[in-house]
Amino acid sequence: MSRRIVLVVTGGVAAYKAAYLSRLLIEAGEEVRVAMTVEAHNFIGPTTFASITGNPVVTDLFESDLTSPHTDLGRWADAVIVAPATAATLARLAHGLSEEVASATLLATQAPVLVAPAMHTEMWEHPATKRNLEVLQRDGVTVVGPGEGALAGGDQGIGRMAEPEEIVAALEKMLAGPLTGLRVLVTAGGTREAIDPVRFIGNRSSGKMGHAIADVAAHLGAEVTLVTTTDRPAHRQVDVIRVESAQEMADAVEKIESDVVVMAAAVADFRPADPAIKKLRRTDGPPQIELEPTPDILSSVMARENRPFVVGFAAETEGIDRAIEKAKRKGTDLTVANEVTEAGAGFAHDTNRVSLIHADGGVEHWPLVAKVEVAERLWNVIAEKRGR
Repeated sequence: MSRRIVLVVTGGVAAYKAAYLSRLLIEAGEEVRVAMTVEAHNFIGPTTFASITGNPVVTDLFESDLTSPHTDLGRWADAVIVAPATAATLARLAHGLSEEVASATLLATQAPVLVAPAMHTEMWEHPATKRNLEVLQRDGVTVVGPGEGALAGGDQGIGRMAEPEEIVAALEKMLAGPLTGLRVLVTAGGTREAIDPVRFIGNRSSGKMGHAIADVAAHLGAEVTLVTTTDRPAHRQVDVIRVESAQEMADAVEKIESDVVVMAAAVADFRPADPAIKKLRRTDGPPQIELEPTPDILSSVMARENRPFVVGFAAETEGIDRAIEKAKRKGTDLTVANEVTEAGAGFAHDTNRVSLIHADGGVEHWPLVAKVEVAERLWNVIAEKRGR
């Protein structure tokens, strides 16, 4: 999926390169929005960027169709690029000033920021510029360039903005997380097994844990597919497949090639063998419902010829002994077990207390924490085991 890139263009002669940079980003599949300082208009017009990106250009804090352009752009962005970044711009960013749209957007975003400095050699070598860069780098800003070559007015020296290709490469490196290049499949939610067209056999799973695992994986750079029974929102870079029954989930999982599979869904063990095609009526008396096993999705994944790294889940009500036995029987690389009757853990809560069962039988007991933190810890363990 495309990433959302905000390109901030400031008032330097290298602004003409920003047009080509925006084109390269679009060709790489990114979605780009541009913010320009007033000074940048002296070198290039907003119509150029609007034509390339297909999005309106933000040029003023108070003359925009957006209610709050700087916060809207800041929240929308997956990354912000400042190119060219003049000496004045670096000074404003280092000191947290926000008197115009570019610096205000940078102050209003939590996305990673990349700056491509461009200025005359004397300005680049000035102690103030060096101090400002040190501040920005301590704040986590990525700096690419400048290079040496032709400058404005026929001068030569260091201060030339990095070439657009270099900036795109630096962006890729900046955004590359520890799971970049990893194909991940996550299952989430509780399956529903039809009794008749309006009733089903199900469970209490909310899908919160599985969705957190998928979202964190996407944030860390993985290519994520989430097979879920819920309508919960997901990270925009997660490919979501919605299913209802265990059979539908099994069919979806079977089609997906992945490097890591996390089976967080609460899949029903049994389903009605012959669901009614019409609504059952009370007047007809209690129905006799014969059950049959549902597909064992975890076992089918484990049986693949080139099987992925597999993480199973076990929801228990009598301690984790059964989960340890299940992990041994299934042969999973990791199993996450939790006591669903414990206060603050299990179904529907935003927190969870889990035990991590390793393939060698070792068990880690984790404290009660937010499900997002459980997901982060789990991916740290997976990444370590996979040598990332």
